[in-house]
Amino acid sequence: MPPTAVPAEAAVAVQIKGGLWRALRGNWAVMMGGSVLALLALIAVAAPWLGTVDPTLFDPASRDLLPGAIGEITDLDGATIAHKFLMGSDGFGRDIYSRVIYGTRVSLIVGAAVALVSLLFGVSCGLAAGYIRWLDGVLMRVMDGVMAIPGILIAIALVALWKASLTTVIIAIAIPEIPRVTRLVRSLVLSIREEPYVEAAVSLGTRTLRIMFGHILPNTMAPLIVQGTYICASAILIEAILSFLGVGLPTDVPTWGNIMAEGRVQFNDFPHNVFFPGVFLALTVLAINMLGDGLRDTLDPRMSKRI
Repeated sequence: MPPTAVPAEAAVAVQIKGGLWRALRGNWAVMMGGSVLALLALIAVAAPWLGTVDPTLFDPASRDLLPGAIGEITDLDGATIAHKFLMGSDGFGRDIYSRVIYGTRVSLIVGAAVALVSLLFGVSCGLAAGYIRWLDGVLMRVMDGVMAIPGILIAIALVALWKASLTTVIIAIAIPEIPRVTRLVRSLVLSIREEPYVEAAVSLGTRTLRIMFGHILPNTMAPLIVQGTYICASAILIEAILSFLGVGLPTDVPTWGNIMAEGRVQFNDFPHNVFFPGVFLALTVLAINMLGDGLRDTLDPRMSKRI
């Protein structure tokens, strides 16, 4: 069920009076998840400096080294230098540590971009379906049709049809998420449009777009923020699944999924090829879900007494 709708001005006043920032700081899930996510974002931004070598650089002489082992790599100038493989090396002699660090950047970009795209289109469709009655049946039947197909199958089909690239993967993952956002926004709008302040705006002759984006949309932001965090976590997992299956980003782009895919054949002998990217993937998804749970507890008016 959607959260109780309150006027936008009243919601802002309650948040300011109650101390939204203090409530967020007092929620351990928000602080823990946000701190881990901020650290991962910092790692993604600083990947060129934190990565010890080029993640695509490989040397057959340094294949399958254990974490902490010292081997030799050939740099771009052709010189052979000693190098410590902090997380070991894979079957091609590539540094797992550098590949995992650069993979953080790809995963966070995919998660954030999918969340933004799906929210943008989902909010637009949900507002139209919930407020404009004659559009409701048409839009929601289209959304039901999309939801009838498993999201992972839609993503695999779209990536297979188009050339594999970062943009293609983002679009392929975002499309199955749009109906879910649409249904959420529509349910909220159906409740909010019956509120007295919306009826007053209609009686005063306020334009439809003004009502939709000025009066209704602000009251859907709290659940949309929470939904966006779950979409972000789901997108990161799906991108890893696509790369693991070999239908995601090309192997020359380091992602956690294709790192694990390349290391799974040697898992019994060299588990570090799968372990380290798997840990980063699990921590990222856990941090985002914790942040979403904390934001839900803080922003949901029905749970305000518990904060």
